Amino acid sequence: MTVLLTGGAGYIGSHTAAELLAAGYDVIIADNFSNSSPAVLDRLEQIAWKRPKLYNVDVSDKSAFERVFAENKIDSVIHFAGYKSVGESVRVPLNYYRNNIDCTLATLELVDKYSVNSFIFSSSATVYGAENEVPYREDMRVGPCSNPYGWTKLFIEQIIKDFSSAKPEFSAVLLRYFNPVGAHRSGLIGEDPRGIPNNLMPYISKVAVGALPVLKIFGNDYPTRDGTGVRDYIHVIDLAKGHVAAMRFAENNRGTEVFNLGTGKGESVLEMVGAFGNACGRPVPYEFAPRRSGDLPEYYADVRKANEVLGWKAELSVADMCRDAWNWQSRNPNGYEE
Repeated sequence: MTVLLTGGAGYIGSHTAAELLAAGYDVIIADNFSNSSPAVLDRLEQIAWKRPKLYNVDVSDKSAFERVFAENKIDSVIHFAGYKSVGESVRVPLNYYRNNIDCTLATLELVDKYSVNSFIFSSSATVYGAENEVPYREDMRVGPCSNPYGWTKLFIEQIIKDFSSAKPEFSAVLLRYFNPVGAHRSGLIGEDPRGIPNNLMPYISKVAVGALPVLKIFGNDYPTRDGTGVRDYIHVIDLAKGHVAAMRFAENNRGTEVFNLGTGKGESVLEMVGAFGNACGRPVPYEFAPRRSGDLPEYYADVRKANEVLGWKAELSVADMCRDAWNWQSRNPNGYEE
């Protein structure tokens, strides 16, 4: 079975590729490396003893992207391609709407043309908006979103639902991620953001390895147990395994289903900083900064549906997340750059 990963050289895509290769699938990656590195392919080959097929292409360029479908018999698509920073989306919203929606439309149009009937979408817990109580359940109201990134995910979910409704043979799974962290246990692949990281764990890692002087914690006056934001952090390997489970589900079902992928419990920023300090053997220096626009005080998942329907459960702990993130960062202080 051949699986196409759009944006598959990125953080979550590369770890999902590793899990798919380990499970015996043939993997094709389509990526333009705008926020990833071609070195991922060499690393994946070291991990899995098999190299994914690569197309260096902008997924939003439908005419160029079509070559991937024309040259291969694709059985399933896992759609990761898109911009992913909440803060950046607030600063440059049009970039997010244009890129994320165009990537999806191009992919779905080719999925339709080449009769691919299994589709997994990389969505986000941000679609739940600010008005729901935690934990978030899949049947809760979605929107209004607190930032343009979340709106793009919500709009894309609706596009996929409408497309699926028009094609009775089609199966779509929408995976609402919470906060992926950690790295592959080997230390060969991990999160390698460009510039100053927007997400907590790579920011902590850069400070711990000495690439940045101090961690800025955005907001210490939230109505939480220690004043810092609380999130549901999930190990990227657990998340990747969730994609494999979702794809197997899609092979045997029709229509659209939504699943949360998280641990079902929240950790505060300060708690994560402390856990990372334990993993790397020294305190991580930090200072408080004002809240960022678009951030919510607290959210975490209700994961019963994924547990029961997909037969999937997050198994790795916060200590595992921090250990593996530090292993990746300490072995690769400059990321994929040699």
